[in-house]
Amino acid sequence: MAHAHAVAHAHTAKQRYTGVMDWLTTVDHKKIGILYLLGGTLFFVFGGIEAMLIRLQLMFPESNFLDAQTYNEVLTMHGTTMIFLAAMPLLFAFMNFIVPLQIGARDVAFPFVNALGFWTFFFGGIMVNVSWFLGGAPDAGWTAYTPLSSSEVFSSKGNDFYAVGLQIAGLGTLMSGINFLATIINMRAPGMTFMRMRLFTWTTFVSSLLILFAFPPLAVGLFLLTFDRLFDANFFEIGAGGSAVLWQHIFWIFGHPEVYILILPAFGIISEVVSTFSKKRLFGYSSMVFATLLIAFLSFMVWVHHMFTDGLGPIANALFSVATMLIAVPTGIKIFNWLFTMWGGQIRFTTAMLHVVAFIPTFVMGGVTGVMLASPPADFQYHDSYFVVAHFHYVIVGGIVLALFAAVFYWWPKMFGRMLNETLGKLAFWLFFIGFHLTFFIQHILGLIGMQRRIFTYLAEHEGWAEMNLVSTIGAFFMAAGVILYVLNIVITSLKPRNASADPWDGRTLEWTLPSPVPVYNFKQLPLVRSLDAFWAEKMAGNKEMTPAEPVGPIHMPSNSILPLIMAFGFFVSGFGFMYANHDFANDFVRMLFENHIVSIGGLVITAICMILRSLIDDPGYHIEPEELESKGVKA
Repeated sequence: MAHAHAVAHAHTAKQRYTGVMDWLTTVDHKKIGILYLLGGTLFFVFGGIEAMLIRLQLMFPESNFLDAQTYNEVLTMHGTTMIFLAAMPLLFAFMNFIVPLQIGARDVAFPFVNALGFWTFFFGGIMVNVSWFLGGAPDAGWTAYTPLSSSEVFSSKGNDFYAVGLQIAGLGTLMSGINFLATIINMRAPGMTFMRMRLFTWTTFVSSLLILFAFPPLAVGLFLLTFDRLFDANFFEIGAGGSAVLWQHIFWIFGHPEVYILILPAFGIISEVVSTFSKKRLFGYSSMVFATLLIAFLSFMVWVHHMFTDGLGPIANALFSVATMLIAVPTGIKIFNWLFTMWGGQIRFTTAMLHVVAFIPTFVMGGVTGVMLASPPADFQYHDSYFVVAHFHYVIVGGIVLALFAAVFYWWPKMFGRMLNETLGKLAFWLFFIGFHLTFFIQHILGLIGMQRRIFTYLAEHEGWAEMNLVSTIGAFFMAAGVILYVLNIVITSLKPRNASADPWDGRTLEWTLPSPVPVYNFKQLPLVRSLDAFWAEKMAGNKEMTPAEPVGPIHMPSNSILPLIMAFGFFVSGFGFMYANHDFANDFVRMLFENHIVSIGGLVITAICMILRSLIDDPGYHIEPEELESKGVKA
């Protein structure tokens, strides 16, 4: 009787929300992946507009398009948005959607926490961006070096939004990283050993390990920065006994592992695409796995290469120089693995594969300039010049963004049941790829002849600067045109009926065994994994589907919840309360609410109540019974 009541309650929970409300309350890893895709794309557009404003300002010498203060704000927001609010969530979109499918799971380990992770990221990103309308955006650079960022004398109110907003967004990232670790460790299908996991799953696992150890230092640094700004602490105030260099150590102990948190999942995407479209098993799978682990280990030993000009001394500089050069070795292993995978393969130059082929030499160029920057005597010359800007964008845009575009074209059919237009995709690729090299290759030369980073204008007397900046800006327009075509492709495709088969690419992995788009329960029966390329092995054995590891039975699914959204909103409200506790509001009642910390404490109370409700409410989720599966054509 109790079981019947629970099932009846569960089926009621299943139908609780529809339409927009379903998306606001979802805990389904696939829908959360799509929400990350939408949120990341929104911030990617913001960051792209800011990039175009930068290039328009530098297009001609002595330009007045932006004044110095506005330029500093645009520059800071471009870097902050692209690193924290665009690249990370766009990668999380595919990690959320694909990884549970690749390991044969029905969801992530903690669906509720997964939803909370998304909403805290999103509200943190909104908080950073609303600074534009509340007195000015952050203006101390995306690295927020102190004392520029810690003192109200040198920086605007926008840096409060930076410190508090990134704490909230970073909390979501940390929760998601822990969730991925728990999912991959505990929820792999029968037979799915660690050395049978796909490279994308491996890189997600290692990236999540890096998140676990790298994000707490950032959280501590932002916490201390917040106290310096809002409560007159002196952690970074030199005149009061603080240390500005301390912020650099804290930031880059996070900041350089962050590069690998971003690039490792991109490596995983490249590995999946190159194997599928070369029709070959990934060359040197074991060496790729161990190279990934070695990169993660070494990534915590290189942060001081951002600080060679700080005067830490020859011993520190030498040690971190060697470590930085050493990390190029496991990265180089991956390059050769991808090339040898393509060697002798039956390569299909789809749009996704074009991005992969472009990625390899582009990322190598970024890596080579990274080794150049690893030499302290050379770095003294390159540091704070446009050479560093070029290097950084060859790694981030030439690496991560090209991989993301490859992932969009590769997994879009699985996510949405529609095939993107290949002709339009290839045209967008060539516009973006040509524009990218026009924009950033010439910046190496600009840096070598003396153009500094972060300057908002320059004199016409600087020989070659005007011509090269003009070329760089023209390239940025090509990139923008390419991105517009990518978006146009998605819009046109979304207006057409679903036309994607379950396995449009003749894939090798478990996600291609499922219908497109994927049903809510993922697998009607958990698959039995018997080799590395599990689906490919079944195909070679003459099977059209995976061998099941269990009979058809009731499938338990978690029900939706509005609590993650409200909890994240509570953090958002509390952040505003702390930032404006000392603000001179015109309305006495509003001033009283903020001065007495009623708003800040109230936001935390909202979050705490939601946590208590979550622990008290008995919500067993719902079951999909075998009869329902059979009605969909699935036989027991």
